[in-house]
Amino acid sequence: MRVGGRPIADSVHIGDCALAGPRKRPLGPDQARHALADGGIRACEVCRPDTKLGIFE
Repeated sequence: MRVGGRPIADSVHIGDCALAGPRKRPLGPDQARHALADGGIRACEVCRPDTKLGIFE
């Protein structure tokens, strides 16, 4: 996915998730909540950052 010509992640991970990849960029809790709730970015199905942040569908 791209925003303004720049690539963005397709999923949010918890900091130590092995699936995050080498080019991860840390987000604060509010940024991660926004990305998951309003930004159209999915939560990693392995590390489940949505559950840790209290976002339940």
